[in-house]
Amino acid sequence: MSDRATEDGTLDRAETELPVPDEPMSSIEAYETEDGVVFYDANNPLGWLKASSTVTLEKHI
Repeated sequence: MSDRATEDGTLDRAETELPVPDEPMSSIEAYETEDGVVFYDANNPLGWLKASSTVTLEKHI
């Protein structure tokens, strides 16, 4: 989803689709810190997300 401001100052929340990689999760790596686990894209290690809450990750085969 993206939020765009309109001329009248309201937000236009347009649904957008993200590109789907050929091999999902093929380049995701992780490391542990004192505060938890950091997941990152090994092909783009400077691209990261910050979450304000935790979620449970299920292992998919």
